[in-house]
Amino acid sequence: MGVLGEAIVLIAVIIGLVGAVVQVVPGGGFLVGVAAVVWAVVTGGTVGWTVGTVAVVAVLGAEVGKYVIAGRYLGKGGVPTRTLVIGAALGVVGFFVIPVIGLPIGFVAGVYAAESSRLRDQGEAWRSTTRAMRAVGLAILIELSGALIATGALLIGMWQT
Repeated sequence: MGVLGEAIVLIAVIIGLVGAVVQVVPGGGFLVGVAAVVWAVVTGGTVGWTVGTVAVVAVLGAEVGKYVIAGRYLGKGGVPTRTLVIGAALGVVGFFVIPVIGLPIGFVAGVYAAESSRLRDQGEAWRSTTRAMRAVGLAILIELSGALIATGALLIGMWQT
């Protein structure tokens, strides 16, 4: 792969890493994985296929892990799925009403409103809301970890070729 191709792959990786943290671009970890696999396929050879395999395993493991681990965390805290769906829906609405910062604001407002109406106790509703926010933060960290492992494999592969 030429310098221009590698630059495009690295730009996609940077966008993916930012997307994994900021969550404005959904699937940031997935974008990093795709960029690494594209580089691996074009490069070929042992290094290319090793990078591709590491990237796929890291990103897929993180994608599955973030839902399993965050789901267990929320389940132990008693936050129902319905609450998260309401929070996600209001997060999407908030994203369009207040660009960029509307997503987290809408999510928090939605989770709090759903839990407040379900529990009828403002203190408990706020505890559920903070638990949901921690679960989202945990999911972001897991996705970022997978994306960083894939990025590290890609950079090592680029250095090797």
